[in-house]
Amino acid sequence: MKKIFETVCGTLAGLALLGIMVLTFFDVSGRKIWSNSIPGSLELTELLMVVVIFGALPLVSLKGEHVVFDSLDALLPRWLQKIQQGLVHLACAALLFGLAYLMWKTGADIATTGETTAQLKIPKSPFIQGMGVLCGLTGLVHIAKAFSGKENNSSEGGTL
Repeated sequence: MKKIFETVCGTLAGLALLGIMVLTFFDVSGRKIWSNSIPGSLELTELLMVVVIFGALPLVSLKGEHVVFDSLDALLPRWLQKIQQGLVHLACAALLFGLAYLMWKTGADIATTGETTAQLKIPKSPFIQGMGVLCGLTGLVHIAKAFSGKENNSSEGGTL
């Protein structure tokens, strides 16, 4: 299950990043060679960046590769560090679930109004709701880590 999760999220983020690179290459080349850029390239880049960031978010949490403030860890006993880590994971999960709900609701509201991007008229709601789904998945990662009883750092090969 973990391998499928990593593959899906990694492929999603990787393909979006590849799309940004190809789009940027042809946009810049078009401007330099033919003095004409790709219409809507900025909009496409923005939407693809959303996919890159939120597609990678569950993986960053799964592998423990986010920014960590651990200056006080040397002063705390091991048992207290475990409790602290569990509480931090639960707090992160609660915040991510709240954010997921808000994004899903906002996406639904935008879907009813039919809001699109300015130039290419791409509907915004699937991207906003996709952000919500990926935040929810990241929240599940933190729940799993909170109750796994293991410290899941990238250096220790975190597990879900």
